[in-house]
Amino acid sequence: MKETINVSEEEILREVEGIRSRINQELRKVFIGQEKVVEEVLITMLSRGHALITGVPGLGKTLLIKSLSQLLNLNFNRIQFTPDLMPSDITGTDIIEEDTASGKRTYKFLTGPIFANIVLADEINRTPPKTQAALLESMQEYRVTVGGKTYPLDLPFFVLATQNPIEMEGTYPLPEAQLDRFMFNIRIDYPSLEEERTIVKLTTYQQVPSLSPVIEKETIIRLQDLTREVPVSDFVMNYALKLVRATRPGSPDAPDFVNEWVTWGASPRAIQYLILGAKARTLLRGDYNVSCQDIREVTFPVLRHRIIPSFNAEAEGKTPEEIIQKLLEEIKE
Repeated sequence: MKETINVSEEEILREVEGIRSRINQELRKVFIGQEKVVEEVLITMLSRGHALITGVPGLGKTLLIKSLSQLLNLNFNRIQFTPDLMPSDITGTDIIEEDTASGKRTYKFLTGPIFANIVLADEINRTPPKTQAALLESMQEYRVTVGGKTYPLDLPFFVLATQNPIEMEGTYPLPEAQLDRFMFNIRIDYPSLEEERTIVKLTTYQQVPSLSPVIEKETIIRLQDLTREVPVSDFVMNYALKLVRATRPGSPDAPDFVNEWVTWGASPRAIQYLILGAKARTLLRGDYNVSCQDIREVTFPVLRHRIIPSFNAEAEGKTPEEIIQKLLEEIKE
C-alpha cells in the first residue's frame, strides 16, 4: 500500500519518475512515438537484461538505441553483423608490439567493440553461430576471455540486438539457447499517420536536434540495485509461476491448447525476467507495489521468443503471440 512507504522511498519514486520524464522529453526531439518500445528498453536496462529488437528496416531501431546511449551518458558501439564477421572482430585480439628501444616483442590486447556500455548488435542473425556465440559470455558474465586471459567489461553493460524479420535468405536464426539469454524480444511496428507526418517534418530539415544527458552511469547502477529491492507479494509471484508453467506441454499445469500448439515452453529464466520486468515497470511508473497487471504488461516481450510452436500450430497459422494471448485469457490471477 502507498501509505506504508516511508519518506525516503517516496523521494526515490519521485526521482525515478523525474528521470523517466526527462528521458522521454529529450527522446521526443529525435524519436517519435513508440512509447511502449521505449518503456520496454528502459525496463530491460533497469533489470540488467539484454533485448532483441525485431522490426522491418527504417523504423528507427538504431536511432533509438544511439539516442538512449547519449541520454544515459554511456559509451556506445555498433557492430554490423555479416557472414564473414569473426569472434575476434567482436571481443578483440592479441597483437604483437615491439619495443623500439630494446627490440623486445610482447603481446598486447586490442579491445573489440564489445567493450562499451551499450552494444548494438545490428542484424545479429546475419552471422554464423560461432560468431553469435562470442556474445554469450559477455551477456551472462560481463567479461571477455581471449587467449586464456579474462577482461572485465565496464558496467552497466547492455546488448541490444536487432533482427530483420522479412529477409530470411542468407541468415542464421539464433538457437533457442541463445534466444533465452535475451530478457525481452521487443517488437517495433510502423508509426501511426500523425507520428509518420511528424517524423517526415523532423527529418527533412537541415537542423538536427541536440540531446542533453539526463543521468550518469553511477545513477543507472544504483537504480538497477533499487529495482531488485522492490518487493513482490506471494500472490503476484504465484501468478507469474502459473503463467510460465502453463507454457510447458506435458506439464500438469498446461492447458489443452498448449499441449496441441507448443513444442517447447519457457524455462525458469522466463519467471525471473517476468518478476524483474514487472519490478522495473512498477518503479518507472513511480510506484513500489508490483501487481498482476505489471506481470501481464511484460508477458509478451518475455515469452514471445521462448514459446516454440508445434507443427499443428503452424499448420493452423497460430503464432506465439496468439498462444500468449490465449494464456493470458485462460490463466486467472
